[in-house]
Amino acid sequence: MTSALLRIRTSYDSLVEACGRADFLAPLLLRLYLAPVFWMAGWTKAMSFEDTVTWFGADGLGLPLPTLMAVLATGAELLGGLCLAVGLAVRPIAVPLMLTMLVAILSVHWPNGWLAVAEPQGLFANQRTMEAAERLSQIKAILREHGDYDYLTGKGSLVILNNGIEFGATYFLMLLSLFFTGAGRWFSVDYWIGSRLAPVHARRPASGTMAPTYVSSQIAPRN
Repeated sequence: MTSALLRIRTSYDSLVEACGRADFLAPLLLRLYLAPVFWMAGWTKAMSFEDTVTWFGADGLGLPLPTLMAVLATGAELLGGLCLAVGLAVRPIAVPLMLTMLVAILSVHWPNGWLAVAEPQGLFANQRTMEAAERLSQIKAILREHGDYDYLTGKGSLVILNNGIEFGATYFLMLLSLFFTGAGRWFSVDYWIGSRLAPVHARRPASGTMAPTYVSSQIAPRN
């Protein structure tokens, strides 16, 4: 029994070690997913900057210094999208992007609950989403009676946007993961900068034979 368990554990350890060789894929895929999300969000704000300032100010979120807030949010999202795409300064840029997500969650989405799209049932359904479902039923009834319902829904189902914290919280957690893992190996500027700059220490033992070269802090594998 003990021998069988040891073989299972050995096989498991070998599998984990083999998977570890591809650990760069997780941060790479997170970066490639988030980069266009933040770039497009920043680009939209920049292309209608006056409306963005108004939305941050008294006519929208009621935040202080709306022009400054709009500049910071737009800049963070545009720069963040670029940095995530190429894997440059991923840990530092994750911080302002996480702050941007927190501001959005707390000032915009929090009162609406969790769900991004209104659903009448489920763990995160609430009074708001159930009332939205009733309205959606009426919208569908009107379209069936007065329009070509099959044509109008041919490219997707009708939904009501609940605008909850679901997307913002998801992006925040993805950024938090990148903050701890870094940009990942091979496919990031951070990795290659770290590979060049990390100090390499070699020592020669008393016997005169050269000892293995050690790289401090495992250089860049985790950046």
